[in-house]
Amino acid sequence: MASLVEPRVTATTFERLDPVTGRVASTTPAATVADAHAAVAAAAGAFPIWSAFGPNARRALLNKAADALAAKADELIAAMMGEIGATEGWARFNLMLGVGIIREAAALTTQIGGEVIPSDKPGCIAMALREPVGVMLGIAPWNAPIILAVRAVAVPLACGNTVVLKASEQCPRTHQLIAQAFADAGLPEGAVSIVTNAPADAGEIVGALIDHPQVKRINFTGSTHVGKIIAKRAAEHLKPCLLELGGKAPLIVLDDADLDEAVKAAAFGAFMNSGQICMSTERIIVVDAVADAFVEKFAAKVAAMPAGDPREGKTPLGAVVDRKTVDCVRGLIADALANGATQVAGGEGDGVLMPAHVIDRVTPEMKLFRDESFGPVVGIIRARDEAHAVELANDTEYGLSAAVFTRDTARGLRVARRIKSGICHVNGPTVHDEAQMPFGGTKASGYGRFGGKAGIDAFTELRWITIETQPGHYPI
Repeated sequence: MASLVEPRVTATTFERLDPVTGRVASTTPAATVADAHAAVAAAAGAFPIWSAFGPNARRALLNKAADALAAKADELIAAMMGEIGATEGWARFNLMLGVGIIREAAALTTQIGGEVIPSDKPGCIAMALREPVGVMLGIAPWNAPIILAVRAVAVPLACGNTVVLKASEQCPRTHQLIAQAFADAGLPEGAVSIVTNAPADAGEIVGALIDHPQVKRINFTGSTHVGKIIAKRAAEHLKPCLLELGGKAPLIVLDDADLDEAVKAAAFGAFMNSGQICMSTERIIVVDAVADAFVEKFAAKVAAMPAGDPREGKTPLGAVVDRKTVDCVRGLIADALANGATQVAGGEGDGVLMPAHVIDRVTPEMKLFRDESFGPVVGIIRARDEAHAVELANDTEYGLSAAVFTRDTARGLRVARRIKSGICHVNGPTVHDEAQMPFGGTKASGYGRFGGKAGIDAFTELRWITIETQPGHYPI
């Protein structure tokens, strides 16, 4: 097994507790600032080596990394279930897409192209070239820990960069296993370095990593609040960021929608991983003409989706990540009910095993309309007509994912074009991710795009280089 670069100056560790049982799920190094600096130094040392690899050599090693990640299936599933209370199904989906993201990145190594641009200067050959930048800092969250950590690493590596992966404090063991997979594949030592830190040290560690002169760019997936802090810190050094932040995804159901299809998509989008996905359907906007029929069908569907211990594997919903999430969701529900909304599905639950909640007749004045819940609750908002539905969908600071249901696909496309979001699906759920797609949002959901060729733009430097083939003629 190859060596995982996880520089240690001190021997301090921290424990992550299983949110369901309260038992220790993992014990990992609690990095100091010195450890963080050592990780950057290792990545910087590996950069001249890795960036010199040819595209097919990088492709071969990335495909080996995909195989190595797949081989860790049992360990990764156990780590996700223990650290964040994930269901086995969610863990296996994470692994499947994570492997796919690495393979897509491997396929991109020969697509990092350039162009020759016609020059007005006689004898001048002008070229635009894309080159690797250096050390990338990838900061990954806990909610889709394999997908999002792999996304922070794979395309940067394909472009010839090296990466420091700042693991989430909620799932450090899961992220360690991902970094180890890249080491097992035979990448140069330090090409992927990992930093795990205790929760209390997160701000200091992230600040030290952003400030380090060898870190050239940052990609972060997480909350809008933290994303703003990271962007401000990076701006002090003029370091570009790619930010994929919060969401409040609307799913519009128009008067001509197939209600059965809309119900299935809305239930999946709202409650997959207990609503702890950046793309989760947080607002279902239904035109009045079909609202009562939709709510009746949707409430029946959700009533058949209980929450339970993810280890038993008997329920579609597992645990939420902590009691803080439970309290946040319950606060949003209480505010909505106090201001005239009605609960059509839900219940008390048991600790972090929180059932799916559906709150009808939500209005823009309620917190549930505006605030990201990141938990198992969805609000139903009733719209007068199509124009009002679009207005309500856009009445948010966020703009990541959206969906619209209609039997008229041309109408669906017209509505999709009017929704202000980075992603929109016609007759599909708001939760949809593929490795080759340009993934990202607008407004408070961030800027920049992961995925496919869009990732190449984010993780390379575009340079203009000329070659003069004739003697020069100058005015002085």
